[in-house]
Amino acid sequence: MKLLIIEDERELSENIVTYLSSENYVCEQSFTYDTAKMKVNLYDYDCVLLDLMLPGGNGLDILRDIRKKRNPVGVIIVSAKDSLDDKVKGLEIGADDYLAKPFHLPELSMRIYAIIRRKEFAANNILRSNGIEKNLPAKSVSVGGRQVVLTRMEYELLLFFIGNRNKVVSKASMAEHLSGDMADMFDNHDFVYTHIKNLKTKLAEAGVRDCVKNIYGTGYKWIEI
Repeated sequence: MKLLIIEDERELSENIVTYLSSENYVCEQSFTYDTAKMKVNLYDYDCVLLDLMLPGGNGLDILRDIRKKRNPVGVIIVSAKDSLDDKVKGLEIGADDYLAKPFHLPELSMRIYAIIRRKEFAANNILRSNGIEKNLPAKSVSVGGRQVVLTRMEYELLLFFIGNRNKVVSKASMAEHLSGDMADMFDNHDFVYTHIKNLKTKLAEAGVRDCVKNIYGTGYKWIEI
């Protein structure tokens, strides 16, 4: 799962990144209004943490831009401005939640998880597909009651596939999901193929085969069998 943290307090932003990275989120940062607006227009995210007071502009204008483009990304306003007017205005524009500073990082993590679960997986804690059972809170995968041990990249790739079941997804979109805006720095996306190959091997060893189909020249598709 990929997050964008729009926060001009660098120490707080780094603390958030450190904590959420340990929870297996891919985290990107933006410290100004202009870079934040650029990122939300160029990249896809599962959730955006949005401060209101930013160098160069107001975070509510970024939120307006997100919703004007019908972008369904989850947005949590994270701000020291705890007035009722700011909270109501943010929720009216289209924020999913509002968390006032200071806050505890475990609470932030749970709010992010709740939004992603509601938006992407119809509020389910357990995902099932082709005999695979994914426990989202535990970040575990099993087949027939037996655990399948995956790396973080393989786990995120499987989650991305199941979340886009029966849809063709490109290598570029998978690379962006796994590595964030660093994907632009790679000459190619061959590392995605390596993770797909390893994931398919582990699933086949667990008895799950032929779920991932290579769509020549386009990408891959997770097939519900």
